[in-house]
Amino acid sequence: MGPLVVNVADLLHRRGARRHERLIAPSLPGLAVVGTVVPPHEPINVDVDLESVSDGILATGSVTARWRSECRRCLADVADEARGGFQELFEPQAREGETYPLRHEHVDLEPLARETLLLELPLAPLCREECRGLCPTCGADLNRGACRCAPPDRDPRWEALDELRDQLNR
Repeated sequence: MGPLVVNVADLLHRRGARRHERLIAPSLPGLAVVGTVVPPHEPINVDVDLESVSDGILATGSVTARWRSECRRCLADVADEARGGFQELFEPQAREGETYPLRHEHVDLEPLARETLLLELPLAPLCREECRGLCPTCGADLNRGACRCAPPDRDPRWEALDELRDQLNR
C-alpha cells in the first residue's frame, strides 16, 4: 500500500464517525503542467477529515506541495507552494468521473491529491506581479534596468488613438 492509502474499516461500521489524518507522500511522479513541476524530491502533504456517510466515506481536506517553474516574462526561476482543497466521496461502486473507489475497506487518496494539485499549479507563473520581462530586441532583463536599445517604432495604426488620447488629456 502507498503512503496515501488509508484503512477506513473502523469508520465503515459506524455511520457518522469521523477521523482526521495527516499524510505525507515522499513524492508523486509526473506532477507537471506546462513547464510548472512539483520536483520528485518534494513531499506531498495531505490533511484530510474522513467521515462515514450512507454511501461510503466523505473525504474533506487539502493538499500542499512546493513547485518550480520559470517566470513567463523574464525566465527567472520561480518556486512557491500550491495548496488546493477538496471534498470527494469514496464509494464501493464508484461512478466514473463523479466519485472515487472504496476498495477492501481502504481509500487511496493519491489520485485525488494528484488531481487537486494539478488544478492548482500555475499555467503562467511570474517571479513577481510587476515583472517587466525581457527586451524583445536584445534580451536584456528589464527588471535589472533599462537596456540601450532604441525604442521600437510605433505602429502607425495607433496614430488615430494617440491623437484622441492627446485631445482628451488637454
